Amino acid sequence: MPLRSSGAESSDAEALRFWRFDGPHAVWLFWGLLVGLTLLRLALAASLGVTPDEAYYWLWSRGLQGGYLDHPPMIALWIRLGTTLFGEGPLGIRIGGPLSALFGSVALCWAGRDLLASRAAGYRAALLLNATLMLGLGSATATPDTPLVFFLAWVLWALGRLIATGKPIWWLAVGVFFGLAFDSKYTAVLPALGCGIWALGTPAIRRHGLWLVGGCVAGLVAITPVLAWNAAHHWASFVKQGGRAGDWHPLRALNFLAELTGGQIGLATPLIFILFGIGLVWCLKRSGTQSVPRLLACLCVVPIAVFVQHAFGGRVQANWPVVLYPAVALAAAATGRRIGLACGLGLVLTGLVTLQGIAAPVPLSAHHDVIARQTADWSGLSERLHKELPDGEALVAGDYALASILAYQGPGHRVFSYDKRWAFLKRDLQHPNSAALVLRESETPDLPASWLGPERARRVCRMLRGAPMICYKLIPLSLPADTQMYRLP
Repeated sequence: MPLRSSGAESSDAEALRFWRFDGPHAVWLFWGLLVGLTLLRLALAASLGVTPDEAYYWLWSRGLQGGYLDHPPMIALWIRLGTTLFGEGPLGIRIGGPLSALFGSVALCWAGRDLLASRAAGYRAALLLNATLMLGLGSATATPDTPLVFFLAWVLWALGRLIATGKPIWWLAVGVFFGLAFDSKYTAVLPALGCGIWALGTPAIRRHGLWLVGGCVAGLVAITPVLAWNAAHHWASFVKQGGRAGDWHPLRALNFLAELTGGQIGLATPLIFILFGIGLVWCLKRSGTQSVPRLLACLCVVPIAVFVQHAFGGRVQANWPVVLYPAVALAAAATGRRIGLACGLGLVLTGLVTLQGIAAPVPLSAHHDVIARQTADWSGLSERLHKELPDGEALVAGDYALASILAYQGPGHRVFSYDKRWAFLKRDLQHPNSAALVLRESETPDLPASWLGPERARRVCRMLRGAPMICYKLIPLSLPADTQMYRLP
């Protein structure tokens, strides 16, 4: 059943206030802004250096399979499509991010039209989501969160069609999109569980009966590759991700919860975080009598409860709660509150963070300049390291991220790693013959001492604004004849 909130404004033009503008051209201004943001994100995606995690996912894309140790396969598929069309550079790796943010925003607009009976509410939700640092900067990079948010936006669209039309056949689309979100990141199971609770707790929806079952079957079909891969690999990915649930450190819970809250204030940006909170409370207050607020509340409360529980056992990474963002953006839009200042601040903060990452106008240290630490001068590192190697000597990196970026930035060079996760990527085992271990200056080798030669005196550094940022050392290796390591790429 459609919902019209008493606090929502009656017309699209009135509700779509952005920096306090009104009038018949408001919708065109919204779409112009969205296209402009997409072009800026594409430019950013093409200009920033590839990060180690992105290089790791790029290696996944070189050998597509139904799953990987760390995540489901969707990000690898997106990168493979992007690099096939646009080459192996940063834009090819990241092209899916800006485009998915654009088309995911379209889905959220349509979801607002159907779920909240107001196109303006959809525009407001899309503006709020695009003004977050999570989407503003995250959509210009290649991470599993990008397809996750995209498919969850389409889940909301399908649920909107279900409610607006009253036709239970839309459960099939809901199931497929939840399945594709799960193929992107396992946290998609949390809003899917919330959706199930809503369906079973809403008599009119519960009567959809076999169509509900059909939606579940459609979702299972969509995740079949992930299930098959895990079954063939002793459920390794599920064990890795689910193994965190058993941790219990309640004495550190306050610290972890504070980190979780602070991370969300930063990723959502402060004023949008407040609007998200107001929207969630608004839905909770109406969830007893109104179906749509109950749906949005269920989609949000289940993940929140799981993350809070997890905080009693370990750290909740700041990006995990992005699984909430599409639904909570709709919840915030439903309240009818003005969003101009919040969106303006969010876009400005995103712009400042981006500018700092590209030009570094504020002289931060390498410890605090997170973007520069991830993206700056990796290619220079690879070249300088190989210049320090005698002819025919290979590089060995224990850390998977360092090995990945060296393999990406040094095509034609021999790079090896002994991290066991490469076994899940079917990398060939070889003896490196002549090789040198590369690791950060502050790290201690985790290989047997009898394999290690004397450290080479020369350090090779990544540079930040002309000064050394992070330095690496090289240690010659004398490997036993029966020792084999994984060859990259």
